[in-house]
Amino acid sequence: MDFLKHTLLPLPEVRDFQQRLGAPNLPWRDGRLTAGDQASLVKQNLQLDPNAELALAITNRISLALTNDPLVKSFSLIRKVHSMLVSRSGSGDSYGWHVDNPFSRHGRRDLSFTCFLSDEDSYDGGSLIIQSGGEDTKEFRLPLGQIVIYPSSMLHCVSPVLSGTRFVCVGWIESYIKSADDRSLLFNLDAGARGLLARHGRSDELDLIFQSYTNAIRRLSS
Repeated sequence: MDFLKHTLLPLPEVRDFQQRLGAPNLPWRDGRLTAGDQASLVKQNLQLDPNAELALAITNRISLALTNDPLVKSFSLIRKVHSMLVSRSGSGDSYGWHVDNPFSRHGRRDLSFTCFLSDEDSYDGGSLIIQSGGEDTKEFRLPLGQIVIYPSSMLHCVSPVLSGTRFVCVGWIESYIKSADDRSLLFNLDAGARGLLARHGRSDELDLIFQSYTNAIRRLSS
């Protein structure tokens, strides 16, 4: 399983963030300032000063939600969430095909995420498109408060915004498990075991599965 789509934030809370992001005189900066040499050539958007009060409120809340969400934790095996940015894209803005740098000064980038902070009907275009293998692509344009998490090694882009304003929070996860294939194997094992537990209750056999899952994390972790 390469992607996780999930509702992360409660609607009233994220609507408050959306309203505050529309306020005048917020300290927006050229998004190219945080892009690598190649990515900066295809990036056109604005990013909120990461030290601004609103940026800290949003990034701290999303980081807390990620590290406390059982499904996200099972999928990502989070060691740390880092390098988060609040992005604004208006009409004509886009981010061409690129791959995220493997590291930032805050940690390794194993998984990337985008949390959508705009109503879908408040803008046109602006889809996150991820190359999932060969010429196959996945397109994400999610409702307010939902998140998509995917391996940072994948080529991806944001299609041009045609009208309106797209607000998102993006960031990265350093996982205890480097390999996307290993994370997928562990996620499926954990999901299957939890499903059996919910359906049939605890058993000695299930204890062995959870033991193997835990020890597999020990062996595969970096």
